[in-house]
Amino acid sequence: MIRISNVKLPLDYTDSFIKKQICRELHINESGIEKFELFRRSVDARKKNDIHFIATVDVYINGNENKYANRAKSKNISSVKPYNYELPKSQKLSHRPLIVGFGPAGMFAGLILAYSGAQPIIIERGNDCDTRVKDVESFIKTGVLNTSSNIQFGEGGAGTFSDGKLTTGTKDFRARKVLIEFVKHGAPEEILYNAKPHIGTDKLRNVVKNIRKTIIEYGGEVRFESTLTELKMRDNKIVGADIICNGKKENIETDNIILAIGHSSRDTMQMLYDINIILERKPFSVGVRIEHLREKIDEAQYGIFAGNERLGAASYKLNTRASNGRGVYTFCMCPGGEVMPAASEEKMVCTNGMSKFARNAINSNAALLVGVTPDDFESEHPLAGIEFQRKIERGAFESGGGKYMAPVQRIEDFLNNRKSTMFGEVKASYRRKTTFAKMDDFLPCYVTDAMREAILKMDRQLKGFAAPDAVLTGAETRSSSPVRILRNAETLQSVSIKGLYPCGEGAGYAGGIVSAAVDGIKCAEKVLTL
Repeated sequence: MIRISNVKLPLDYTDSFIKKQICRELHINESGIEKFELFRRSVDARKKNDIHFIATVDVYINGNENKYANRAKSKNISSVKPYNYELPKSQKLSHRPLIVGFGPAGMFAGLILAYSGAQPIIIERGNDCDTRVKDVESFIKTGVLNTSSNIQFGEGGAGTFSDGKLTTGTKDFRARKVLIEFVKHGAPEEILYNAKPHIGTDKLRNVVKNIRKTIIEYGGEVRFESTLTELKMRDNKIVGADIICNGKKENIETDNIILAIGHSSRDTMQMLYDINIILERKPFSVGVRIEHLREKIDEAQYGIFAGNERLGAASYKLNTRASNGRGVYTFCMCPGGEVMPAASEEKMVCTNGMSKFARNAINSNAALLVGVTPDDFESEHPLAGIEFQRKIERGAFESGGGKYMAPVQRIEDFLNNRKSTMFGEVKASYRRKTTFAKMDDFLPCYVTDAMREAILKMDRQLKGFAAPDAVLTGAETRSSSPVRILRNAETLQSVSIKGLYPCGEGAGYAGGIVSAAVDGIKCAEKVLTL
């Protein structure tokens, strides 16, 4: 296979256009091309009067590929092998492995174990996807929170109610396997080549259900409304686990547990601490959601090309450093999306962003976050970061007036540290009702001071970011886990006990859907080969 990079494509390109580009680069006729496919496609919007795609194209030709690649004498052309992920050669396991959590890490650990014939048992405290959607909609309508089935807990993890964003910084070769499996289970094929791929929450829900069906088809088991309550150990090794499944206590014998609990399983973290599993505090970020009109973000990013169907809704990624030394950045940007009520504990308010595949809602939103470190926590306790989060979430609940209403504030008023009295052209999309309040009422001053400074700096990076009518909704506290479960770098097992594999975002080893899924695959490989 020949890979051609840095291919410039107009927004209205066709397959015929790509073929001509291939022929020009390789000095061959179209008849010599067996097939081609996009490997990567990104938007080049540096010049607003010349927005186009930059693509990498994989080409299969009739003839000696090395000969044609070498003859082209271009640094943009190389001969590569097609991607292939091979299941590890596994040993026979004495017991079925147990996976705790059915978010991205747990799902992909389950897939690899199931494909390998290990028949994993997967437990998830929340409900299946369809029931979970009803639970979330009921919460939005009534304000009655199901603490086990919500935007944080349930089939697919927190990512099920997100943008289904698949951008990642990981260079791990397993990331391609994650995308391939998503497509195999119903995701749009474009995620295989888009530089900023996303599935959208509406499509992701079916993908997640299909992955579950495959795991079951290969001999695995997925149990919902099931919570880990105790680890069973002997001679410093895992020998089983106690769970509560549909209200009934059960013991599962196993010598391998993949702990893919997500970043919000605070009670499980407490249980681990109580049995002396080594945990440590880690840095994370807190802040708010910021919302603008989608069309204004599109115009700022794409100019006269805003609204082009192939470009879709525009995204952004901004970062800066405030004079107090705090890093401030945007995260989990959801073009054409909405802000969701993401509480998982009673009398606390936190938010998350969500978009459907079409990304065609009126507003675009992103988390606006400020970095915090263990030095900011009120104690040296390993779970101090969780208490730091809770304090902010309780404050947001109170500022919102209770009943899980969210505090909101216009940017103009936030910059002047005053309470808003009305919305302007941007209306908050948070559907569980909102209350005008000051972000300073529940966020530390070093966070809000950094945010004020950063908003003005970011406005120079993205015109209109500091628009007076843009809306802030609080609080955003679950960007990543505040705790790391220490594990051995080679075996990926807990440093405290053999057979326990802390995994994914909740354990402190990932940050997003793809990196969490990759970590799940890595942990599954270790279970199969150690």
